[in-house]
Amino acid sequence: MRPIPHKALGAGALTVAAVAALVLPGTPAAAGPAAAAACNPAQVVANGGFESGTSPWTASSSTVITSRSGQSAHGGGSYAWLDGVGSTRTDSLAQSVTIPSGCATATLSFWLHIDTAETTSSTAYDKLTAKLGGTTLATYSNLDENTGYVKKTVDVSSFAGQTVNLSFTGTEDSSLQTSFVLDDIALDTADGTTPPSTDPTRTPATPSYTVNLSSDTSGTVWTGHESVTFTNASATALGEVYLRLWDNYHGSCDAMPVRVGNVTGGTAGALSVACTALKVDLPAPLAPGQSATIGFDLGITVPSGADRFGHDGAFSFLGNALPVLAVRDGAGWHLDPYTNNGESFYSLAADFKVTLDHPSSLLVPATGTSTDTPGSSGRTVTTATASKVRDFAWAAGPFTKISGTSATGVAVNVYSVSGISSTSAQSMLSTAKSAVDAHAARFGAYPYGELDAVIDNNYWFGGMEYPGFVLDLVSTTALTHEIAHQWWYGIVGDDEYNSPWLDEAFTDYATDLAQGKTGTGCWNSVSWASSAEKITNSMAYWDAHSSRYSTVVYGYGKCALHDLRRVLGDTAMAKLLKDYAGAHWYGVSTTAEFKAAAQAATSTDLTSFWTQHRIEN
Repeated sequence: MRPIPHKALGAGALTVAAVAALVLPGTPAAAGPAAAAACNPAQVVANGGFESGTSPWTASSSTVITSRSGQSAHGGGSYAWLDGVGSTRTDSLAQSVTIPSGCATATLSFWLHIDTAETTSSTAYDKLTAKLGGTTLATYSNLDENTGYVKKTVDVSSFAGQTVNLSFTGTEDSSLQTSFVLDDIALDTADGTTPPSTDPTRTPATPSYTVNLSSDTSGTVWTGHESVTFTNASATALGEVYLRLWDNYHGSCDAMPVRVGNVTGGTAGALSVACTALKVDLPAPLAPGQSATIGFDLGITVPSGADRFGHDGAFSFLGNALPVLAVRDGAGWHLDPYTNNGESFYSLAADFKVTLDHPSSLLVPATGTSTDTPGSSGRTVTTATASKVRDFAWAAGPFTKISGTSATGVAVNVYSVSGISSTSAQSMLSTAKSAVDAHAARFGAYPYGELDAVIDNNYWFGGMEYPGFVLDLVSTTALTHEIAHQWWYGIVGDDEYNSPWLDEAFTDYATDLAQGKTGTGCWNSVSWASSAEKITNSMAYWDAHSSRYSTVVYGYGKCALHDLRRVLGDTAMAKLLKDYAGAHWYGVSTTAEFKAAAQAATSTDLTSFWTQHRIEN
C-alpha cells in the first residue's frame, strides 16, 4: 500500500448497511474413537492472548487485563499490563493449569515487553516474577527494558501430572515507573517425539479455496458459500484453525460487514480481535501431513467509502473481503489486529476458484484469470481462478475497461470509474505494461497471467495491492509501486504486520529502479525521531507513531537498499535480489534470511551497515 501522508480515514467514517448475522457453529461429523496414547500434546493455558475477557485469569486489579492505550498487544487487541504507575504497587495475574502426565516435555512461553523510566544500569528497582506453584521460574526487572516484545520460554517438564498455579507478579517501588506487559501466554506439552506448537513450520499449508457468491443489483451485497481445504504441514497436531474476517474492522461486532454461519468440518468458536478472527475447532486433532476441509455460508455487505473495502457510489471494491486462514508458526497463531495505517495481512500461497454471479451491467475485475458466461436473465457469471496467491480481491461496477498486452505478453486491463479521462486511463495502461515488464526483468517472470488495475481518484490512499489486482489513483509512481508488490508481498511473501519493511521498502526500491532513480545521497537526509525508531519495527510501533511510518519504512527503507547496492555493487545487488526472490518464490521472507543472503553476497562484513541503518532481526 502506498499511503498519502497526513490523510487517513477511520472506520467511523464508514457506514455499514447490514444487519449482523450470528456466527452459527455447524454440526461436524462424529469423530471415531481415538487411539489411546501416553501423551496427547496440548496447550493448557486458557485465554493466553486475553482476547476472551478475563476468565479464567485472576488479576489483582480490573486494569491488569486491558486494551487501553499506552501499551499495545503482541497479537490481537488485549494484553496484561502490570505496574507502570511510578509509585509503590504490586500487580498480579494467575490461573490454575493442569499439565498432563505421560508427556516428556512441557514448555511455558510468553511474550514480554518492558519499558521503564528508571535511569540506572545496575539496580533492579522494579521486578516481575513468573512462578509455577511455589517455584520461581524467572525474574525480570527494569534492567531488562526492551523496545518491543521478546519471547520468553521456560522448561517446566518436571511439573508433568500436576495441577499448579501459574502466576506473574510485578512489584514497583515508590518512584519512576516500569511497565511489565505480557501477551500470548502458552504452556505446550509434547510426547518427546513431536515438538510443541512452537514448531516454526508455517501451517495450515497449501490452502485451496472454492467460493460461490451472488450479488444484489448494485454489487454491494454478496451471499453464498466458501470452503477451504488445507494440510497440516507442521510436525505438531493441529486442533483448530482461525479464519481472518479482516473487513469486520470496517463495521462493528454488532453490525459485521462479513458474516459467517453454518460452519461444517469443525465447530465455530467465539469471534475475537474485534470480530476479525474466528476460531474453528476441528473434530479431532489433524495429524502432520493430513488434510481437512471446512465450509461455511458467507455474507458480505460493502460499506460506503472509496476504500480498499468500500463503495464509491456505483463502484464497489472488495479487498480482503473473503475469509482466509490465519498462519501458525514458531510464534504461535498470528492474530494481529487490523491496521488502517498499512497492512496486517500474513497468509500462505493458496489456490482460489471464485464464482461471482452478478448483474450483466456490472464489470467484475478480479484476482486471477477470469471468464464470463451468461447467467440467468440479465446476469453474468464471472469465474476467476488463481494459483499460488495470498489473497483474492475483486471489484464491481459500471467501469470503463481498456486492455493491452505488455512487450513480454502479460495481459493488462485498466478499469476506470466515471470521471477518469480516457487520456488518464491510457496513461495508466502504458505505465502498467512497462512496469510489469521492468519488475519481471529484475526479479523473475510475472506468473499470474493477467493484471487488473482499478483506477479511482477518490481513494483516500495512494494505492493498494492484491495478487494480479491493484487499486490506484492516476499516478505513474503509485501504480509502478503497487505493481512491484506483485513480487514483494505477492510472490515473495512476508508477515506484513510484524515486518512491513520487507514489502514496502523493497517495493519502493523497485519503483526507483523502474523509474531510473538511484537514491544518491538519500541517506544524508535521515533524521531519527528516537532511539526506538527502526526501519524494521512492526505495525504495532507504527500505529503508535503513524506520522513517521511512510518516512521511515518507505523512505529510509529504500535508501538503505540503495546504500546496500553501493556496498555490494550494482551487479551483485541485482543478482542478490533476483536469487533471493527465486529462493522465496511463493514462500515467506524474513529479515534474518535477507540479511544472511546479503552477507553471503559480499566479503565485506555488513554488521556495521545493519546497525547504522537500524535493520534488526
